[in-house]
Amino acid sequence: MNKRFVATVSGALLVLGLAACGGQGAGGGTDTASEQPKDLTIGVAMPTQTSERWIADGKAVKEKLEAKGYKVDLQYANDDIPTQSQQVDQMITQGADVLIIAAVDGTALSGQLQAAADKKIPVISYDRLIRGSKNVDFYVSFDNYKVGVAQGKALLRGLGLENADGSKGAKTGPFNVELFAGSLDDNNTSYFFRGAMEALKPYLDSGALVVKSKQTKIEQVATLRWDAETAQKRMENLLTSAYNDGSKVAGILSPYDGISRGIITALQNAGYGTAASALPVVTGQDAEIASVKLINDGVQSSTIFKDLRLLAVQAVTAAEAFLQKKTPEANDTKSYDNGVKVVPAYLLPIHTVFKADVTKELVDTGFYTAAQVAAGKTK
Repeated sequence: MNKRFVATVSGALLVLGLAACGGQGAGGGTDTASEQPKDLTIGVAMPTQTSERWIADGKAVKEKLEAKGYKVDLQYANDDIPTQSQQVDQMITQGADVLIIAAVDGTALSGQLQAAADKKIPVISYDRLIRGSKNVDFYVSFDNYKVGVAQGKALLRGLGLENADGSKGAKTGPFNVELFAGSLDDNNTSYFFRGAMEALKPYLDSGALVVKSKQTKIEQVATLRWDAETAQKRMENLLTSAYNDGSKVAGILSPYDGISRGIITALQNAGYGTAASALPVVTGQDAEIASVKLINDGVQSSTIFKDLRLLAVQAVTAAEAFLQKKTPEANDTKSYDNGVKVVPAYLLPIHTVFKADVTKELVDTGFYTAAQVAAGKTK
């Protein structure tokens, strides 16, 4: 009797275990290719709502997925690694069929990605490459090395060392410049910085550009979490330590519009931007509306426009391919090594925007309205 009871209980537990594994979601073994969109869930993990661009990314991805009938679990981590880890864990346990992740820290989600792989949940790395894991299935982004090159070229053009077509400009220098980079825990940072430094190297070597602070290594110029206040404080320190002899800084390589605005605040507080002292050339990235207004007003020099609408479309396209048990189309299968594997990627084009380009690139394309540009806000 005891043996028969144990066998019966064991059999019941096995049945219950199999039933639990047969739930909704790719993690439960469901054939997503035969499911209706309304029965499928895509988890979307975004890093923060402190940046205008990430709010826009999350909204665009969610809207495009919901327009196709999918359920969407969109979460923002407020730049907190444990929060994002918990959010991704929850998406997995609640039966997400695909994960789209823009990581706070590209090295901090290995455990979550292994859990996703164990449940056969495809993972799409969104704009920021997730590093140190074999369980990253696809990457959607822009050509980040080219972004860096474009930022370097924008600095050269703003200073007059080069023309728009890359030919030699009317100015020869020397110009004092300072360098900023993004957050070291974001894989894109190294691509941006490497591309920019390649564009600037001939001018640094010739002496046409001079980094007066001598801070030229990425570890010296990085900005944790891409934070504007951190950038402002560093710019203030640079001005008091390297420019306390009456010399002026003529250009700033900034990798992101939020950082650019922090830099500009520090410069203005130090007296730049007056009749006696012009603002330096300041680059940027992401075409955030506040910075677009600054460009239109002649305060910030340029930004790199990455059409987030196209990025959202590509993320949705990749997610649908996985749900249909197909391989998403990649246009780069060599460049993005995350330390464990080369992740197949789909890279989108970029556009450099100076004041003369605002209408053509941002207003005529419907990304912003003229009224939004004039106001410096989208609402």
